[in-house]
Amino acid sequence: MHHYPDALAVVRAAAPEQPVILNRPHAAARAARFFVEKFPGKTLYAVKANPSPDLIQVLWDSGVTHYDVASIVEARLVRGLLPDAVLCFMHPVKSPGAIVEAYRDQGVRTFSLDSIEELDKIRAATTRANGGVEPTDLTLCVRLRVSSEYSELSLAAKFGCELGDARELLQATRQLADSLGICFHVGSQAMTPFAYVQALEKVRAAIVDASVTVDIIDVGGGFPSIYPGMEPPPLEDFFALIDRTYESLPVSYSAELWGEPGRALSAEYNSMIVQVERRRDNELYINDGAYGALFDACHVGWRFPVNLLRDHNGVSETVAFSFYGPTCDDMDFMAGPFELPADIRAGDYIEIGMLGAYGAAMKTAFNGFGDTAVHEVGDEPMSSQYRGNRRDPRVSDNVVSLR
Repeated sequence: MHHYPDALAVVRAAAPEQPVILNRPHAAARAARFFVEKFPGKTLYAVKANPSPDLIQVLWDSGVTHYDVASIVEARLVRGLLPDAVLCFMHPVKSPGAIVEAYRDQGVRTFSLDSIEELDKIRAATTRANGGVEPTDLTLCVRLRVSSEYSELSLAAKFGCELGDARELLQATRQLADSLGICFHVGSQAMTPFAYVQALEKVRAAIVDASVTVDIIDVGGGFPSIYPGMEPPPLEDFFALIDRTYESLPVSYSAELWGEPGRALSAEYNSMIVQVERRRDNELYINDGAYGALFDACHVGWRFPVNLLRDHNGVSETVAFSFYGPTCDDMDFMAGPFELPADIRAGDYIEIGMLGAYGAAMKTAFNGFGDTAVHEVGDEPMSSQYRGNRRDPRVSDNVVSLR
């Protein structure tokens, strides 16, 4: 892997005809240290956001010791890289074979669930993996369904036990679990700390109704990064309100608080260089798209930051562009808007930022596209929650005189 000072240096040196992924290990390390030092509990990296082995190693080296794996393949990956890591299988629906291998071969002792059927499956599979003896070392986290109304992407439909069903499930899980947890997910890119406060109040109601001793509260993911049109409050505000609400819950005196950041730890790690292959009015045909690292830009209308890479100064006026990707599929379209100089033309290069979460991880080889080079760069990501110089978006510049 080559090392360059920034994206423009890559363009100057290589004039790439294929997309280029740029890694920023220093940005991921900074994000990891921020969570390890400031989140008021245990940080579990949600591997699905970006399973890059290089990134996982950076996070481990920066103090992240626990990993949220959502498949047996992710469990194998992290265990192969990090023999001493703690793996937590937090997908609420798993195959019996995956549970057996996770428990027997990958050292997993923490599993999530959201139904009696899954609890019975975990009991049977771990007993089988334990030589026919019911295990006594399980940490089981019951996933509660909570609202995603304060997040940009909902995760409220597929998983989670309804509050009305939580009593029976929590009581039954308590009988099998050495440690009992309650987990939830407020949705991806939560834009206010109140999302977690509201969810934790639902946790409170579930604990009181079930009258069980709870050892772990896992607030899941959803911690936001910064994108055009999405300026969340500082993460310290999220941590403070989570901590305050958690401390008032009726849980075990030795209970632990967990969080599962994915986007927040990985978003700043990657950006990508693409080339403009054609301009049609305010539409740019580029060489990556919906079947590559820009899945979210197509399918959920995500706006990533963009920057034109040029040696010479062009016009300062910017125009809102949309993108077409390289495949023959009309769905390979990203509406944006992506603000770029008005004189952009075929042959120009664009850096697309903040692609570390659900960007590089989503690439396919559909239609024969998908080849990318990977380089490391030393400059800053286009946006950051962690540099310490970020302006609080809630602070107004308006001054009101009292005289």
